[in-house]
Amino acid sequence: MAEQSRNGDRPEKLSFWQRLMDNHFLLLFLGVVIPTVFYILWGIMEIANLPIAE
Repeated sequence: MAEQSRNGDRPEKLSFWQRLMDNHFLLLFLGVVIPTVFYILWGIMEIANLPIAE
């Protein structure tokens, strides 16, 4: 998506970060997925560090 510049000759190219921050659904998705993945990995590491029962 490109916006018109002030003079109207060429469309202004938006940077990657601007397009990323404008995408609300992507930010929502990343805000849910990233913590979920970290908590799952943290849980797996905790289970792996449990001592073996004797």
